Amino acid sequence: MPAFLLEVGTEELPASFLRNAIIQWRSRIPQSLEANSLTPEAVEVYGTPRRLAVLITGLPSQQPDKEEEIKGPPAQAAFKDGQPTPAAIGFAKKQGVEITALEIRPTEKGDFVFVQKKTAGRPVAEILTELVPQWVWNLEGKRLMRWGSGDERFSRPIRWLVALLDGDVLPLELKNGEKTVKSDRISQAHRVLHPEPVSISHPTEYVNTLRSAFVTVIPEEREKVITQKVQAAAQTAGGHTVLYPDLLAEIINLVEYPSAVIGKFEPEFLQLPTEVITEVMVTHQRYFPIFKNDDHNELLPNFITISNGDPAKSDIISVGNERVIRARLADGRFFYEADLAKPLESYLPQLEKVTFQEELGSVRTKVDRIVNIAGQISNQLQLDAATSENIHKAALLCKADLVTQMVYEFPELQGIMGEKYALASGENSEVAKAIFEHYLPTGAGDILPATLTGQVVSLADKLDTLVSIFGLGLIPTGSSDPFALRRAANSIVKIAWFANLQINLVHLIEQIATNFATTFHKDAKSLISNLQEFFLQRIRTLLQEEKQLDYDLVNAVLGENDPEYTERALQDLLEVRDRALYLQQIRKDGTLDKIYETVNRSTRLAAQGDLDFQQLEPQSLVKPELFQKSSEQAFYHALVELVPQTQAAQQTRNYQLLIAALEKIAPTVSKFFDGEDSVLVMDSDANIKRNRLNLLGLLRNHARVLADFGAIVKNL
Repeated sequence: MPAFLLEVGTEELPASFLRNAIIQWRSRIPQSLEANSLTPEAVEVYGTPRRLAVLITGLPSQQPDKEEEIKGPPAQAAFKDGQPTPAAIGFAKKQGVEITALEIRPTEKGDFVFVQKKTAGRPVAEILTELVPQWVWNLEGKRLMRWGSGDERFSRPIRWLVALLDGDVLPLELKNGEKTVKSDRISQAHRVLHPEPVSISHPTEYVNTLRSAFVTVIPEEREKVITQKVQAAAQTAGGHTVLYPDLLAEIINLVEYPSAVIGKFEPEFLQLPTEVITEVMVTHQRYFPIFKNDDHNELLPNFITISNGDPAKSDIISVGNERVIRARLADGRFFYEADLAKPLESYLPQLEKVTFQEELGSVRTKVDRIVNIAGQISNQLQLDAATSENIHKAALLCKADLVTQMVYEFPELQGIMGEKYALASGENSEVAKAIFEHYLPTGAGDILPATLTGQVVSLADKLDTLVSIFGLGLIPTGSSDPFALRRAANSIVKIAWFANLQINLVHLIEQIATNFATTFHKDAKSLISNLQEFFLQRIRTLLQEEKQLDYDLVNAVLGENDPEYTERALQDLLEVRDRALYLQQIRKDGTLDKIYETVNRSTRLAAQGDLDFQQLEPQSLVKPELFQKSSEQAFYHALVELVPQTQAAQQTRNYQLLIAALEKIAPTVSKFFDGEDSVLVMDSDANIKRNRLNLLGLLRNHARVLADFGAIVKNL
C-alpha cells in the first residue's frame, strides 16, 4: 500500500505556531482523508523550526468505487404518455446516465424516478494533489504573514516542498500570487552541521535521512534528548535543575539538533533574590537555572542553555550566553538596589498614575476599595484586632510593588517582589506573605493562599475586580473573558473551601455592589443579580468538574430556579460543598437508594400543595381529626419525632442524623402510599387533600435541609 510524505520547508517558525500546527495536522489530516474515503494505517506528523511534515503509511491506491441510489423527480412529471419529459432528460443528463437507466419506484409520497449511480474511485495521487494545499493554507495561528503577492497567509515564507508518493515525486504546487513553490524530493538539513541539501528516496526513509543530516524531526524525540542532556549537565555542574514545562515546550520547537551548554556567572549576583535570577533565565533568556538542593531556594552560579549550533563550538556559545546573562543580572541588581532605597509604602502615591481600567480610575483607587472590602470580610469572620490590622496593612500595600523598577522591568515578579520589599521595609512576615499570596491562584492547578491574611486580601482583590467589571457591563460571554472573571470567581470559591472560611457572599456582594453603584451611578439591583447568578454557575462547575460530583446531585443542592437554595448556597459556601459531598457519599454506599422512592415521591406530590419550604413542625399544620386511615396517624407521629433529628442535623451539619431519621420513616411513608392502609392523597374533599399534602410537604421540607430530592435521578 502506498506511503506519502509531505514536508513544507520554511524560514524559522515561531515555537508556538509549530506546536499548534502539529496539533492541527494530527487532527485534521486523518479527518480529511476519511472524508475522501481514504483510511491509512498510520498518520505521523513531525515538525522542526524549519519544517512541518506528515508521513502517511498504508494508503489505499485509490478510493473504493461508490454506488448510490439517487432520487429524481416524480414519475408523473418525468414521463408523459410513456415518453420522457424535459424533467427526466435533465435529471439523466445531470447524473451522467442514459434515459434507459431510470427506474420508477413507489414511495410513501407516490411514484418517483430513481437511478443507481456507480462512481469509480479516484486515484489517491489525484486526491492528495487537491488536499495538500488545503492542509497548508488552512492552518490557523497568530500573526500570519503574507507569502507572495496573493491572499494566502502562512507563519513564515515557504522555501521548499517535498511530496513523495512511494518513490515518486507527486507533482504539486503552492501558489500565492507570483510566488510558486514546486514539489521535489530535496529537503534542507541542519544549517550549520549539514549545510548541503539531502534527497529523500522514499517516504519511509524520511526520519532516518534527516537524522543522518543532524535534524531530529520527531518532537517527542527532541524532548527526550533535551531532558536527558539538561539533567546530565546539571549533575556535571554539581547540582540539579527544574524542567519548567512551558520552557521545555518552547525549546523543543526552537532546535533541530539539541545540545546542552553550561555557562556561568559571577557568584556576587547570587545576592539577588532567587526569583529574580530564575525569572531572567527562564522567561527572558530561555536558560535552565541550576540549584544546589531540592528546595529550589539556593542557586549555583551556573546555567544551562540548549543550543542548535555545533556542539564542538560549545565554549564559544557559552561565552556569548554568559555575556548576555551578566548584563541582564546587572540590570536586575541595579533595579533591586534602587527599589530598596525607600520603604514600600512610599510607592503608594505613584499608583495614582497607573490605570486599573479607564472608567474605574487608578490602581490607587482600587487599593482603597480592596482595603474596604478586606475590612468587611474581617468583620464577617469576626477576626481579632491583630489579624485585622495585618489584613488592613497587607491590603494597603498589595499593589505597591507595581511601580517599582524591578516589577516594571519584570512584570512576572509582581507580588514576589512586594513580599521581599515589605520585609526589607520592616513589615511583619504575615503582611509580607499576604502581598505575594493575594495574587494566588494565578491559573488552573496553581497553589492557593496559605495564610489567613493572604486569603482575605486575595478574596477582597478578586471581589473588587468582579464587581467593578460587572458594574461596567463587561460580563464574560462565550470564550471571551479578557479580565479573567471566571478564574476570579472560581478562586474565591476555592479559597473559601480550602480554608473553610465562613463567608457570606450574599452580604458581601450586596455591600460591594451597592457601594460601587452609588459611586459610579449604576443599577445596584441588576448588578447584584448578575453577580449572584455568575457565582452560582461557578459553584456548579466546580462541584461537577473539580469535585467530580454527579450533575443531578449538584442540582439537588443548588436547585433549579430556586431562590431559596440560591441564597442558601451563596450565604454559606462550606455548607453547600458539604451537602453535595455527603449526597455523593450516600449514593455510593447505597444509603440514598433506601430513602429515594419515598422522599422523591413525597417531594413531587407536595408540589401540588401550598406549604412553604420553611415549615418543619406538624402540630399547627396537620389536623389529626381529618385522618381516615391509621397510616396517616403513623405518618404524623413519625414527623413529630423527626423534628428534633432534623434540627440537630441543621445545627451540627451532621447530615447523617437526618438521613438515618429519613431511613427510619421510609417504611411508614410507604404504607401511607401503598398497601391495605394506604390513602388517596388527592381526595375529593379539599380539606382532607390539603391535610395529606401538608404531611408530604413537611417530609419534603425535612429532606430539603439536605437537598431537593425532586432533582435527584434514580440510579444514575
